[in-house]
Amino acid sequence: MLTRLASCSRLPSRIRERNVCPLSIRAFSQDKLSFPRPHGKSFAHRSELKHAKRIVVKLGSAVVTRDECGLALGRLASIVEQVAMLQNEGREMMIVTSGAVAFGKQRLRHEILLSQSVRQALHSGQNQLKDMSLPVLEARACAAAGQSGLMALYEAMFTQYSTCTAQILVTNLDFHDEQKRRNLNSTLHELLRMNIVPIINTNDAVVAPPVPSSDLQGLNVISIKDNDSLAARLAVEMRADLLIALSDVEGLYNSPPGTDNAKLIDIFYPGDQQLITYGNKSRVGLGGMEAKVKAALWALQGGTSVVIANGTHPKVTGHVVTDIVEGKKLGTFFSEVKPSGPTVEQQTEMARHAGRALASLHPEKREEIICCLAELLTLKKDEILSANKKDMESATASGRFSQPLVNRLSLSTAKLNSLAIGLRQLAASSRDSVGRVLRRTRVANNLELEQITVPIGVLLVIFEARPDCLPQVSALAIASGNALLLKGGKEASHTNRILHQLTQEALSIHGVADAVQLVSTREEVEDLCRLDKLIDLIIPRGSSQLVRDIQRAAKGIPVLGHSEGVCHVYIDNDASIDKAINVVRDSKCDYPAACNAMETLLIHRDLLRTPIFDQIIDMLRAEHVKIHAGPRFASHLTFSPSEVMSLRTEYGDLECCIEVVDSMQDAVDHIHKYGSSHTDVIVTENEESAEQFLQQVDSACVFWNSSTRFADGYRFGLGAEVGISTARIHARGPVGLEGLLTTKWVLRGEGHTVSDFSEQGSMKYLHENIPVPQGGFS
Repeated sequence: MLTRLASCSRLPSRIRERNVCPLSIRAFSQDKLSFPRPHGKSFAHRSELKHAKRIVVKLGSAVVTRDECGLALGRLASIVEQVAMLQNEGREMMIVTSGAVAFGKQRLRHEILLSQSVRQALHSGQNQLKDMSLPVLEARACAAAGQSGLMALYEAMFTQYSTCTAQILVTNLDFHDEQKRRNLNSTLHELLRMNIVPIINTNDAVVAPPVPSSDLQGLNVISIKDNDSLAARLAVEMRADLLIALSDVEGLYNSPPGTDNAKLIDIFYPGDQQLITYGNKSRVGLGGMEAKVKAALWALQGGTSVVIANGTHPKVTGHVVTDIVEGKKLGTFFSEVKPSGPTVEQQTEMARHAGRALASLHPEKREEIICCLAELLTLKKDEILSANKKDMESATASGRFSQPLVNRLSLSTAKLNSLAIGLRQLAASSRDSVGRVLRRTRVANNLELEQITVPIGVLLVIFEARPDCLPQVSALAIASGNALLLKGGKEASHTNRILHQLTQEALSIHGVADAVQLVSTREEVEDLCRLDKLIDLIIPRGSSQLVRDIQRAAKGIPVLGHSEGVCHVYIDNDASIDKAINVVRDSKCDYPAACNAMETLLIHRDLLRTPIFDQIIDMLRAEHVKIHAGPRFASHLTFSPSEVMSLRTEYGDLECCIEVVDSMQDAVDHIHKYGSSHTDVIVTENEESAEQFLQQVDSACVFWNSSTRFADGYRFGLGAEVGISTARIHARGPVGLEGLLTTKWVLRGEGHTVSDFSEQGSMKYLHENIPVPQGGFS
C-alpha cells in the first residue's frame, strides 16, 4: 500500500530507501536569517510576517484529502516543499495535520473489498461477483490503520529536501495534565533545536468519537477530526510567531461564500465577530469557519499572528505558504491593530460611489473643479514646494536613488505654472467628454439606438518619483468622470499628500471629494493588482521595471502603458545639418530622464566622416553625453567608445547609443527589431523618404524633423496625459481624455420585441444612420 502511494506521489525511489535523518549544521550554529521580534505581541501588518521565525502550518482535512479518493498527494507534496524551504532558510516549522482517518479509510476499504471478493468467489464458485456493500467504517479504527502510513508519506516527502521529521500524537490530557504538558513542550523544543519538523496530530485512535453526523454514514465522503483548536493551542504553547491555517476557502467572508454580497475579509480584528454570518461546516472534518475564527482569535490573544487561507486552489497551492510568509495579500489576516483610516478596499468603494456622482455632474461643473485645482496649484505653490523640498532632501540623503530619479521628483514654480496651464486647457475640452453621442441609428420605426461615451470606472494609477503626475491624472479622471485610486512612491510622500489634499479640496466644491483616493496604507503594488473585482484599469507611471512588474502581477485587469521608452532618431543622408543638430540635442538633452528622450541615434553610413557627423558628435560631447557604440558603428572606428551591451537600452540619463545603418529601410528594420514602439524620428529633406518612414514605422508616435520630446499630451493639445501607451488596443500614444472613456449603447423603443421582426412579425429593420450634430449629447 505504501509503495503504491509513494509511487503516486512521484517521489524518487532513493527517498523511500533512505532512513538517515540528516541534521543540518544550523542546528548547532547561528540562524541563517535574522528574526528580531520577541514573542508576546502579534504582528500588526502583513509586511511584518517575513520576520516570523517559529511557524505552525495547520493542514485542514479538505486540504489533505480528496473526497473519496483518499489523500491529495500532489497538493500535499507542494506544501511539504514550501515548508522544507522555509525550514532551510532558518525558520522553525511545525505541521498540525489531518489525514490519518482518510488514509486509514482508504486502506481499510481496499482490504474489505479484497476480502469480500475472495470470500464471495469461494462461496459462489463463479467469477461473476454480486454487488458488494461496505460497512460503515469507525473513525478510530480508520485512524489507527492510517496513522503510520500518513507519517511514512510525510517522511518520504521531507527526506527529498534533506529535512527530518518526527511524529507526535496528542490528546486533551497532554495539555491539561501539567507534567504531560511540560513533557510535550520539552520534546517539541528539543526537536526544533535539532532542526527537525514536528508533525502533530490528535491521537484519533483513542480519543472520544466525534458527534455522529451524515458525513460519517456514507462512503463517498471522508470525515476526519478537526484540528483548529489543537493548532491554536500548540501555537500559543510553543510561542509561535505565525499560525497558517489552510482550508478549502479563500479566507473569512462576511457571509457564507457564494451568497449575494459575500466579500472576502482581508484583515479581521477582534470585536468584528458580530459582522460575520457563518454558514455550514465543511463536508469533510468536524470544524467549520466559526471554529477556525474562535481558534484564530484565541491564538491572536496569546501573541501568535494568524492567517486563514485556501490550500486547495491549484493556482496558489504551490506558493501559498511562502507567499503568506512574504506578506502577500492571501486569505484573511488576523490583527489586533486596527488602522485609523479606511482599507484600500473601502477606499475603492468610496471612490466608485463618488465617481458615479462625478460622472453625472453637468460638464460645466467638472470643468469648474479642474479650474479650481489649477488655481490651487498656483495659490498654494509655497506649501507644495516646501513639501517637495522635504522629499528631495530625504531622497538625496538616503543615497538610494539615481540622479535621473531625483530629477523626476523635483518640482519648481515653472513646473507648477505649466501644470496649471495644462489643466485649464484640459478643463475647456472636458465639456465634450462624458455622454457625447458617437453614433445614432434608426433601427426601426420608433426604435432608435445611440452609442455614447461613458467613463471606464475605477482607475488605479501607480507612479513613482513623479509628483506632477498626481494633478495631471486627477484632472483627467475628473474630466472623464472616472473614479481614481492613486498609489505613489514613498520617496514623494510629502508632495503627494499636499497635492491630493488640494485635489480633494477642488472636488469638494461639488460634493465629490471621495472620487480621488490616495492609498497611504502599506499596500504592496502586487496586492493592488489583484483587486480585479474593484479596479477596471491600471495605469503605471514609472520605470520600465515597474511597468513590467505590474503587467506581470495584474490578474484580470487591463494595464495601459509602455514598459520601455527606447526612442530613435534617424539622420538620413539628405538631412539638414542645422535641423539634425537641433533635433538630436533637444531629443537627448532637454530632459534625458523622460520616457520620450532619444536613446539611440541612427546615422546613414554616407554621413560618416562628414561635417554633419562631426558636428553632431561635438555637440553631444559639449552637452556631456556619454556615447556608446553600436557594433556596426564600432567597426568603422579605430578607437571607439564603449560598445553597447544591448541595443534595447533605455538609459534615462545623458547617455545614448550611436549605430550606423545603410538606408532608410535599414533604419526602419532596426527600429522594429530593437525599439519599444514608443517614439521614433526621421531627419531628412527628402519628402518621399520621410513619408515612407512615417508610414512604415509601427510606433505610437512617428515624427519628421521634430524632437522626440513632442510625444506628450500637453504638447499635443490634450491638456494632460496619464501616460504613453504602446499598446494597439483601446488607446495608443499620449493617453488623454479620450483614452479614459469607453462607450455604451442606449436603445429607446415603445414596447418593441424581437418577435415583431420575425418572418411572421409586422415590423422590418431599417438601420438608417441619423446625423449627429457637432457636440451632440445624449
